[in-house]
Amino acid sequence: MDLLKKKSNFKIYLCLFTILGLMLVCPTYSFAQPESPINLGISLEGSGPSGEPLNGFEILFILTILTLAPSILIMMTSFTRIIIVLSLTRNALGTQQMPPNQVLIGLAIFLTFFLMSPVGAQINENAIQPYLSGQMDQQEFLDEAMKPVRNFMFKQTREKDLALFVNLSSMESPDTLADVPNSVLIPSFIISELKTAFQVGFLIYIPFIIVDMVVASTLMSMGMMMLPPMMISLPFKILLFIMVDGWNLVIKTLITGFK
Repeated sequence: MDLLKKKSNFKIYLCLFTILGLMLVCPTYSFAQPESPINLGISLEGSGPSGEPLNGFEILFILTILTLAPSILIMMTSFTRIIIVLSLTRNALGTQQMPPNQVLIGLAIFLTFFLMSPVGAQINENAIQPYLSGQMDQQEFLDEAMKPVRNFMFKQTREKDLALFVNLSSMESPDTLADVPNSVLIPSFIISELKTAFQVGFLIYIPFIIVDMVVASTLMSMGMMMLPPMMISLPFKILLFIMVDGWNLVIKTLITGFK
């Protein structure tokens, strides 16, 4: 019985403290009926290129662009090649999770911004500013915004990869690059970037493989078969990477590869 009384008293005290808290937080709240009904609603307001309110299509278009922004950043820029090369470099060193994934991704993002800044400047000058000033409609804006990006992708795409997707799409052979649709260009660009990234990664692996082989052969000749070669070769690989200023060479190779 005492336990039930304590529980009921606790509930009463809890209700009282809740009411007092509401009165302290909202001291001006009146429990009487308001003179006019309260209307709650959410509105999306903004101005379009000519100062008129944004319509539903424009709002949907903006939300779609924001949703697809990560995919656009990864698949249509230099990000793919950079992050793969950096990951292969870490694996070649054998340092497990050093540098961490967050560091590699952050470095890849900022290098992507550095490399894509001329493309972004062209998009802003030829598409965004004219659209905001009302000089072009939405379709013209999309076409002008894609031109610098398409030029960048064409420079990095191999003809063999482009021909592959042209044949797979069963379309007629395009006369000019402008006739190549984005649905063909984007996957061609991606597989070209993958091939280039693995080529660079292979060249990075070669000196570290030599170090591993030398250390493993030395340990076997000394009869230390139970000692893991990676434990001995890791300091030498890090030392080699530091002596040749490895990160400088890797980043320089990545950046110059896009020029």
